[in-house]
Amino acid sequence: MQGFIEQLKTLSSAEDFLRFFGIPFDQKVVDVSRLHILKRFFQYIRQQDAMAQGNEAAMYTAYHSLLAKAYGDFVVSTPAEQKVFKVFQDVDGRQHVSIESLRASMPARDAA
Repeated sequence: MQGFIEQLKTLSSAEDFLRFFGIPFDQKVVDVSRLHILKRFFQYIRQQDAMAQGNEAAMYTAYHSLLAKAYGDFVVSTPAEQKVFKVFQDVDGRQHVSIESLRASMPARDAA
């Protein structure tokens, strides 16, 4: 039988992870937030002080709980509200470019 970590390595999509852990999901939520869900899941994993590395059943249970929590974040909220990615952390996703920086980036024009 393939080990837990080896099985995780074969998963690539949010749907793969949700199915593997037996978490029911709404495809519409996943369609909008798939990358956000996975990134939040891995953030939650990194925040854990200690994971039961040798105990696959305990790891499965912990990962299941963290993925369910990550998915749940996006059931009740939007990616823009959750701010998982930097683009959403920077002034609500809006980039500000000053006129001065635009002028400075333009090639110099010869005065005719």
